[in-house]
Amino acid sequence: MSGWKAKRFWSAATVEPDGAGWGIRLDGRPVKTPAKAPLIVPTEAMAQAIAAEWDAQQGEVRPETMPLTRAANSAIDKVTPQFDAVAAMLADYGGTDLLCYRAEAPEPLIARQSAAWDPLLDWAAVELGAPLTVATGILPVAQPSDSLARLTQAVQAHDPFRLTALHDLVAISGSLVIGLAIARGRLDAAAGWQVSRIDEDWQTEQWGADDEAAAAAAVKRQAMQDAARFLWLCGPVAEPAQ
Repeated sequence: MSGWKAKRFWSAATVEPDGAGWGIRLDGRPVKTPAKAPLIVPTEAMAQAIAAEWDAQQGEVRPETMPLTRAANSAIDKVTPQFDAVAAMLADYGGTDLLCYRAEAPEPLIARQSAAWDPLLDWAAVELGAPLTVATGILPVAQPSDSLARLTQAVQAHDPFRLTALHDLVAISGSLVIGLAIARGRLDAAAGWQVSRIDEDWQTEQWGADDEAAAAAAVKRQAMQDAARFLWLCGPVAEPAQ
């Protein structure tokens, strides 16, 4: 027996100022999160984009086609009440950042990693004050404690909505540096995805594409684009850590 699924019951989705933010209305009724909190977002642009997702629904409501709504729900229901834990989890990526672990061979792959990743590590050292140590192989390498502290500060500077987006950017790419670079405008989502896939693309070139892996990668790539869009809709990027 199939489970019940929500169907469109509203004629139009609109946005209205609500306190310090913006709320979404369905025929005048406020949208709420799964935890029944008011769905109030920080900018009118984000509210309008979320309203457009609701207006695009026809017949059965398909949450998988509403990434901005889902991200806003997460920001309110999940990230806000456990902000410190989420921030700490993301900051931990700085100790094992993808960009710091290089192949031992072959030389063309080493060169490709260096060309893509060294400029981002240089950016992190200058803009974030967080130089990181590069190693070959997969054995853990200790990172400078001052650098980890600066990365933690950079993560904690995000509000819950921006932290929600950063979470996806970091988790998908495997790199805190890439996530922060997108958050601060150093990279766009497409470039961030490309530099995070150096190893996978190399393997595909050597051994050919796998349909299942390609499909999974396409889902992740879209999720990264959605996260970057959500971040952009939050408003101006965060100022660099001082």
